[in-house]
Amino acid sequence: MFLKYVLSVFNSINSMLTSCLGCCSQGRYLLTAGLQGCRCRLSCHLKRHYSFLPDDVKSLRAVVNPDISKIRNIGIMAHIDAGKTTTTERMLYYSGYTRALGDVDDGDTVTDFMAQERERGITIQSAAVTFDWKSHRINLIDTPGHVDFTLEVERALRVLDGAVAVFDASAGVEAQTLTVWRQAEKHHIPCVCFLNKMDKPAANFSIESIKQKLKANPVLLQIPVGSGKNFTGVVDLLTNQKLIWKLKSMRDDGRVFEIKALDQSDDPELLQVVGEARTALIEQVADLDDEFAELLLTNFSDNFDAVPSIKLQEAIRRVTLARKGVPVLCGSSLRNKGVQPLLDAITAYLPSPNERHHDLVERMSRLLVPFADQHVEIPSMTAGNIALTVGLKQTVTGDTIISSKAAAAAAARRAQNDSGAEKKGGEHANIILSGVEVPDPVFFCTIEPPSMAKQADLENALNCLQREDPSLKVRVDPDSGQTILCGMGELHIEIIHDRIRREYGIETHLGPLQVAYRETILNEVSTTDTLDRTVGERRHVVTVELAVRPVDITSVGGSCEITFTEKLEGQLLPEVKEAVENGVHSSYLQGPLLGYPVQGISTLIQDVTIEPGTSAAMVSACVSRCMLKALRLAGGQVLEPVMSLEVTVGEEHLSSVLGDLAQRRGTVRDIQSRHDNKVLLATVPLAEMMGYSTILRTVTSGNATFSLELDAYEAMNPQEQNTLLKRMAGLL
Repeated sequence: MFLKYVLSVFNSINSMLTSCLGCCSQGRYLLTAGLQGCRCRLSCHLKRHYSFLPDDVKSLRAVVNPDISKIRNIGIMAHIDAGKTTTTERMLYYSGYTRALGDVDDGDTVTDFMAQERERGITIQSAAVTFDWKSHRINLIDTPGHVDFTLEVERALRVLDGAVAVFDASAGVEAQTLTVWRQAEKHHIPCVCFLNKMDKPAANFSIESIKQKLKANPVLLQIPVGSGKNFTGVVDLLTNQKLIWKLKSMRDDGRVFEIKALDQSDDPELLQVVGEARTALIEQVADLDDEFAELLLTNFSDNFDAVPSIKLQEAIRRVTLARKGVPVLCGSSLRNKGVQPLLDAITAYLPSPNERHHDLVERMSRLLVPFADQHVEIPSMTAGNIALTVGLKQTVTGDTIISSKAAAAAAARRAQNDSGAEKKGGEHANIILSGVEVPDPVFFCTIEPPSMAKQADLENALNCLQREDPSLKVRVDPDSGQTILCGMGELHIEIIHDRIRREYGIETHLGPLQVAYRETILNEVSTTDTLDRTVGERRHVVTVELAVRPVDITSVGGSCEITFTEKLEGQLLPEVKEAVENGVHSSYLQGPLLGYPVQGISTLIQDVTIEPGTSAAMVSACVSRCMLKALRLAGGQVLEPVMSLEVTVGEEHLSSVLGDLAQRRGTVRDIQSRHDNKVLLATVPLAEMMGYSTILRTVTSGNATFSLELDAYEAMNPQEQNTLLKRMAGLL
């Protein structure tokens, strides 16, 4: 692999030198990434031709372990169909990683390598690629935009240093944009925004939706030149230069573009817009960065516009790393315009690993550098890089990996010394990297192998898939013995079913898809229970008194609380307290009505009396039995997941969509205008959304898009609840 890599280096350099000589013969200036250009006295303007390689062949060490300050670990995130994968594909092409432009519709992109991704034209699984841009190493992860695969974004952002948020310029901030932005905020990820699809007729270069919906502070770095079909390039507000892509045909790859300083011969309206935008940019950055403000007032008080672009760039970098502002650029990835400046922005404004304070470094037995579905084995990896490892049979997503207990203890001591924390009694800090918050599944169905002879193979396949995808849950029904598959949506379960068939060669059968309801209680109840049991010659006697009450029943992931009276807190031994908590938690797994998990319940343990010789298991059993009794006495209520629905549709089909929504128990919250379309915002029970994509495609003749996000759990009305109870009891 490395031999092929080195050969490609020489081939690329040769082709660049040939292009350079040809270009200079015409009196033009050609610049490559890290390649010193040829200055020509006949040059009338500057043309930039980016490529992957510097002017010398890198050593193997530089290829594998570049300087940490030159590394950028980034993710591409967005709403579905905003152009993430297309943008990634252009980055790979302009960096020299690929020799041809892939297309999502053709199913030949690098990062969408799964068969299901290429068939559906969507990203399902995060994919990592590594490439060089100028003197920097970029480790990029392309993430899904579909709500069913939100966990893929979560676990990618957890290990990344920066992110590029891609927007459809004709739609602005969409439903899943909000979700992934919140995830980036949670992990304190600095971001760069890219307004894509500027070539669309309805494209609108507006940052208002970023301000209003994301509550972010956009820092505008570019002004578009033209719009819609007439979009030809951008003006860089830092340098006052115009970057123009003069594409002669649809096959033009956009690698070559012109850079020209603005002058009085340009459109007066454009000059005015650029002047106002640059002034606003300088003032905005000065408000956000004290060092830059002091520079302006000290050295450029007479003319702020005279501040050097490099000083402005450094200030924008500080603002971005401090997450006080978000740089905004624009372009059209599909039309091959604006991607190279985006790559420049990634290296200029997003942090290197040593600026994100990842202190723990570990050694692995075998390491691989990821290139989507291909890997290159390497001998070692320094801090700040992203790599793959193999052979970890018991490891799952979210685990912290260490080389040894001694190394973990040493890392803990370093962390303790760095933080200045003092532990009593020689206690050491725990070194555990933050895990992944896995959302609860909302759909489930039974899954059966073609024969009992394949049952073991199916169990192995499901175990492997669960380790890879923590949002997939598998359990066995205690009554029927059937295997239950739980996932984040229809598409999620469909993809898992297809992967079992393709990757493991098992033709499984799925039962009807069902909604994962929740249960809660209606009233506050106190109760007591005593367990008196003799096992062999040992007698176990325990009495438990507790109270339950409903709290916060509707929120997504509404927690169940466990508290002890002040008297018990001081009396119970740790092992007894743990046994009590285990008993309460086990009762939360199956509610009294239909056996769904319960949520929004507060449990107060009032008294626990234990005879000598009683085991912890018997304590847990007594608590669990007492909890079940209390839940039944408190009265049960079924909670159904309610989704936030956003439908973008032409006005001519709006009435059909509204009529269909009314039949689904939907509630319309708002109807907004977006260019020539209407955006319908509503809430609707998840149970009513089965097969909605097919119905929507039918009633709108395929001219509508929609997105779903779990909004809350709401109490089901009595009529619907009775119907559900009868259906689950087999009476309907």
